Amino acid sequence: MVLFTFAELIDLIIMVFAIGFIFSKIFKKPIPVSKTYDPLAHYEKKNDAFEDLKWGIIVAAPAVVFHELAHKFVAIYFGAQATLVAPVVMYAIVILMIMLKSPVIFFVGGYVTHTALPPLQSFFVSVSGPLTNLLLWFGADRILKSDHKFKKKNIEMISMTKKLNMFLFIFNMIPIPGFDGFNAIRALFNIFF
Repeated sequence: MVLFTFAELIDLIIMVFAIGFIFSKIFKKPIPVSKTYDPLAHYEKKNDAFEDLKWGIIVAAPAVVFHELAHKFVAIYFGAQATLVAPVVMYAIVILMIMLKSPVIFFVGGYVTHTALPPLQSFFVSVSGPLTNLLLWFGADRILKSDHKFKKKNIEMISMTKKLNMFLFIFNMIPIPGFDGFNAIRALFNIFF
């Protein structure tokens, strides 16, 4: 059995770069503060595009990619055929909105389609993505609370990762149609009724 098709690998690469780019434009990489105070230095220093993209990929892509891979692998575990999809048109719309400096930003990380499963298995597929974000959130929290001394830039990165995974967990568990929370509740409803 093949875990990833060629198309899925292409979608995965597109997903990583699109999410990294979008995240880097919405949440800017912190500019290092010099030891001497200069109130205008923040406006003079510019991070280059590659560094911003790298920041976005390191901080945001794992949260979304692992979330979607959890859905895929749990569906496969239960015997379904599952396909990872990068919503390229949605990425293009969001990137266009960013370029036009639109105040309205919406975001779709990706999604997994799979063949039909019984309600209990569907429940586990639905919650697997948000639970992955929950684990990443707690993992980042534990790292930040550890005695290990990190460089300031790494602390900022881990802190942003923690906040993003907290947001993704809570946001995805909202019981609105199309969200993981709704799919989980619908699966539970189908189990008991």
